[in-house]
Amino acid sequence: MMSDKKHILICGERGVGKSTLIEKLLKEIKIPIYGFFTKRLAADETGFHPIYIHEAGEKSRSYEESNLIGTCDSKIHNVTIEVFDTLGAKYIKKAKPGGIIVMDELGFMEAKSEPFVNAVKSALQGDIPVIAAVKSRFDVPFLNEVRSSPKAELYMIDEQNRNELYEKLLPIVRKWNNI
Repeated sequence: MMSDKKHILICGERGVGKSTLIEKLLKEIKIPIYGFFTKRLAADETGFHPIYIHEAGEKSRSYEESNLIGTCDSKIHNVTIEVFDTLGAKYIKKAKPGGIIVMDELGFMEAKSEPFVNAVKSALQGDIPVIAAVKSRFDVPFLNEVRSSPKAELYMIDEQNRNELYEKLLPIVRKWNNI
């Protein structure tokens, strides 16, 4: 049981270090890591950035249509809901007691995927520790619900506090090794 432990939600603007902080903290983890990472690649010739989802712990990452969650530019977002419905939800649901779940990152693109949203909510209500990066969008009901999860502690990150936040979260993450 995780009764005295809370899930960790790291919220901040793009580029402030949410993913970097999570990756740094995960280096301290000695237990199985479940969940997912997303990766936004450089813009293609049309100006759109492809975004892919990968299972946590994958040794090599593929960038194929099967794990493409969408493309975006500064104004338009093309979302492949089916990938969230299948892979995204599957990666979260695979978690077993004695491990942790990483969700890097939760945003607005997946808000319409009912299986994915339900998997996220279930994880945040559960006892397997979760560490998640949460996009700093307050106009998305799904993200507001995630940030207000009763078992989660929300940490706001910016360029000024990211090193201090690492020091603050490190003892919590190290305790997860003794679940």
